[in-house]
Amino acid sequence: MGMGFGMSLGLFHLLFGAVFTVVIVVFLAAAVRGLSQWHRNNESPELAVEAQVVTKRTNVSRHNHHSAGEHHHTHTHTSTTYYATFQVESGDRLEFALSGAEYGQLVEGDKGRLTFQGTRYKGFRRQ
Repeated sequence: MGMGFGMSLGLFHLLFGAVFTVVIVVFLAAAVRGLSQWHRNNESPELAVEAQVVTKRTNVSRHNHHSAGEHHHTHTHTSTTYYATFQVESGDRLEFALSGAEYGQLVEGDKGRLTFQGTRYKGFRRQ
């Protein structure tokens, strides 16, 4: 009986180690991808083009935090990411993540000058 317990414990450690390794690899891949995108943006020229605001959208993500102790509480933290899609003269559409303040200043249908660098939104000046 002790033998079976030892084997299952060994299997548990093996599985835990494998899952831990996969989590680390996924995290590192995301970090490398983020860094390479940041580097590509820095290498990209800053462009200013005539564009029109086509659509705006938000993405709300919820994170639950459990607090231990005498009374168990679940705190929900939400974070909102703001996006705007612009159509440029060529007909191409580009979507950028913006701050809430920048998002609030844009109105669908607005025409103006869009400034961006790679995938990085730099600004929009209404005509």
